[in-house]
Amino acid sequence: MTTEIYLVRHGETDWNKEGKFQGCTDINLSKEGTQQAHLLKEVFNNNFDYIYTSPLSRAVQTAEILCENHKEINPVIVPDLREINFGAWEGLTIKQIREQYPAEYQAWRTDEEYANLIGGDLTLRNASNRAKDAILKLADKHTGKKTVFVAHGGILKAALIGIFDWKMTMYHRFFLGNTSVTKISIGNSQVPILIKLNDTSHLPDEYYPA
Repeated sequence: MTTEIYLVRHGETDWNKEGKFQGCTDINLSKEGTQQAHLLKEVFNNNFDYIYTSPLSRAVQTAEILCENHKEINPVIVPDLREINFGAWEGLTIKQIREQYPAEYQAWRTDEEYANLIGGDLTLRNASNRAKDAILKLADKHTGKKTVFVAHGGILKAALIGIFDWKMTMYHRFFLGNTSVTKISIGNSQVPILIKLNDTSHLPDEYYPA
């Protein structure tokens, strides 16, 4: 019996376009983000058993679109799927963070064990643990089913780090695009297997994130 986990990043927002760290700041989907979610809905075509979402609006809006034509399933909010709280860095671009917090930024990118943050979740490790625990607990509850988790680029990368026991520096070595799908399979061995990562094949070129 195989359990299938689908990690979905929300659609694009205006802050995504501007390259700003959103974190726990509650930003709605842009027009393009809404269109991306509708394109992903066609791919899923109601072919899932459960769907959970971060409480932040951009994730909830994406999850609701995925469920629009599903007669029996509605998104369930899971607080621990919220985006990483980046504290003082929220609303800033990478360039601004590098300039305003050079030592802290460098430490965050190079620390393999904790990756301290300026306030908020305090460390990337903390965010990784909460996301991993939330996802695996619900996946275990729905053994043999297809479960979708709609959340954010940062927290989904952190979750993958926790699930696969990677170093914290892996956070900076891969990307999850808007409405990307990452699939994990758990079979009889109970060992999570990464099946696909950052699948955005449902998006036309003009929607592909920079």
